[in-house]
Amino acid sequence: MTADRESLGALPNPLGLLGVEFIEYATARPQALGQALERMGFKPVARHRSREVLLYRQGDMNIIVNAHQGEGAGTTLPAPGDAPVLSAIAFRVGNAAAAYRRVLELGAWAVHTEVQVMELNIPAIHGVGSSRIYFVDRHREFSIYDVDFVPIPTVDPRPPAQHGLHLFGLVQYIGLDRLADWTAFYGALFGFAELPPGQNFGVLTQGRILASPCGTLYWQLIEPLIDALDADPGEQLQRVAFGTGDVLATVAALRAQGVDFVESPTGVHSEVRGALTRAEAGGASFELVLDPR
Repeated sequence: MTADRESLGALPNPLGLLGVEFIEYATARPQALGQALERMGFKPVARHRSREVLLYRQGDMNIIVNAHQGEGAGTTLPAPGDAPVLSAIAFRVGNAAAAYRRVLELGAWAVHTEVQVMELNIPAIHGVGSSRIYFVDRHREFSIYDVDFVPIPTVDPRPPAQHGLHLFGLVQYIGLDRLADWTAFYGALFGFAELPPGQNFGVLTQGRILASPCGTLYWQLIEPLIDALDADPGEQLQRVAFGTGDVLATVAALRAQGVDFVESPTGVHSEVRGALTRAEAGGASFELVLDPR
């Protein structure tokens, strides 16, 4: 009888997922969102050649702030008074064309893109709501940013991650009785596997959690509350979660940089398992999670 008798081993990885290349926000208030990201430790490192788009980075994480409007923008911006919208995620894969063909064969909906001069054609499919899922295989020595973006002078293009922050997962709001549909979507197309019902992370533990086959990302699916069904539940990407080895130390460090956290004596508050930042006008809310890995 071996110690690993019931070990599941590595998960099937049909697309060869290697993690996340970038997360994209659409916003009509890029300065406000940029300030919120900078308080979290991100730095603006490059500007898009032809669009009102900025690339923020820390460590291995890339966040794109898209405020471009007009014909061919490809992204619908929220109204000026609305919060930023998580509009896209890009998966790193070994072969973007092969990954794209596979998901289309499995029923994914292709996104038509209008590529301008000096821009790459990055294959994408429709995700939840109006979001997109991209496939990127240029993420080593020669990246997509070397073509589409111009570095900001005097800025370190590779700012180190602060407080050990790294991408942990995404939270998605889904409609009532849609858990099986979305679990099948991420499982069949990308190889995500459902964690046992009792396994969760952070301080916001509702819903069901899926794990990526590459072991780098968790995807949390949350249904609407029964007593809130008189309103349109909507389906959307809700927030990004960052992992850290010490939540309370990270909270203290980020507070010193101006980040405000949700602190309710009877609800969500900062603790060893996790914390939630408070979104200011034009900013976004982020989650901190103790990473057990």
